[in-house]
Amino acid sequence: MPAPIIHKSAKLDNVCYDIRGPVLDKARAMEEDGHKIIKLNIGNLAVFGLEPPEEIVQDMIRNLPQAAGYTDSKGLFAPRKSVVHYCQEKRIAGVTVEDVYLGNGASELIAMSMNALLNPGDEILVPAPDYPLWTASISLSGGTPVHYICDEQSDWNPDLADIERKITPRTKGIVIINPNNPTGALYPDEVLLQIVAIARRHGLIVFADEIYDKVLYDGNVHTSIASLADDVPFITFNGLSKNYRSCGYRAGWMIVSGDKRRISDYIEGLNMLASMRLCANTPGQLAIQTALGGYQSIDDLVAPSGRLCRQRDLAYKLLTEIPGVTCVKPKAALYMFPRLDPEIYPIADDQQFAYELLAEEKVLIVQGTGFNYPTPDHFRLVYLPHENDLADAVGRIARFLANFRKRHGTDRA
Repeated sequence: MPAPIIHKSAKLDNVCYDIRGPVLDKARAMEEDGHKIIKLNIGNLAVFGLEPPEEIVQDMIRNLPQAAGYTDSKGLFAPRKSVVHYCQEKRIAGVTVEDVYLGNGASELIAMSMNALLNPGDEILVPAPDYPLWTASISLSGGTPVHYICDEQSDWNPDLADIERKITPRTKGIVIINPNNPTGALYPDEVLLQIVAIARRHGLIVFADEIYDKVLYDGNVHTSIASLADDVPFITFNGLSKNYRSCGYRAGWMIVSGDKRRISDYIEGLNMLASMRLCANTPGQLAIQTALGGYQSIDDLVAPSGRLCRQRDLAYKLLTEIPGVTCVKPKAALYMFPRLDPEIYPIADDQQFAYELLAEEKVLIVQGTGFNYPTPDHFRLVYLPHENDLADAVGRIARFLANFRKRHGTDRA
């Protein structure tokens, strides 16, 4: 008698992460067949020649011989203290070393924060579009992600009325991704203050994903939502992966601030989970103090003459020159989320659209529904390649869309 088939956990039934999903699997198969794929699907900075600051690398090398042992479950004192100082710079009040948790990237800490909080049926408000790790982590923790709309007509700012409509007695918290992935939006203080007011009114925890808080263009300034109140509980996430081009170091942190008294039992759960994983990787921890205290080279990259700013401007110009393509120009982060006019591009299945683009033009993007956006008329583009490579990639997208219009009889040229 054959052995029974073993299936994956039912907890994964509602979990997806399309940034590294089926379309990427197809791209890998094509690469194995000898095709060269232009990958605009993931913000992995190193593969585009955006390296971490040399002083971070050298300090990690110098300290590596002392990095073999476990650390405190929340992390080493010195990097946690440097995060406290960073909170002071960001005007987040009342943060001590004990309120800082270091993790294997912010991703681990996001999952930990949901695991420590949620019971089956508990709800967390998440933006649409979102960074899909949030939705996946909520589902995997037994909770229910409830998506509120971010309004493209209002620079992708959260729709505050939609947030209010979707709060129920089961709602435990609200996620804010600011600066936003995938739209590149940066939320103004007046919007953040209204979100704080909603959280205060309904007794919610605010979860603030701020991993791109230094990747800012055109002189824009980021405000940490946790700096705007001390009577609401805040959990803030950040790390080295984007601001310091150190994705593979897996060095992130989580900060508890605001009304800590009301969530003391939840904090006990966070401490328990932090202890269970023993500690974050020590070499990554050793990079944090040097990064936060050193020269902020990201400022050069996002300046008007800097590489990231030039690439953003080029991608925006080339995309919006394509008939039927519109885009809110990003104020921050590494992505844009262009819209395809449904009358010109009648797309029923945007994952299939991404497959076809990959097959015809060897360009890999992520479809908009992969970010839990409700309609199949957007995609996310990463503008990390050098300008010549970026122009080639967007040129291929333009050619694919021109052929799409001809096939569907919507070419108005």
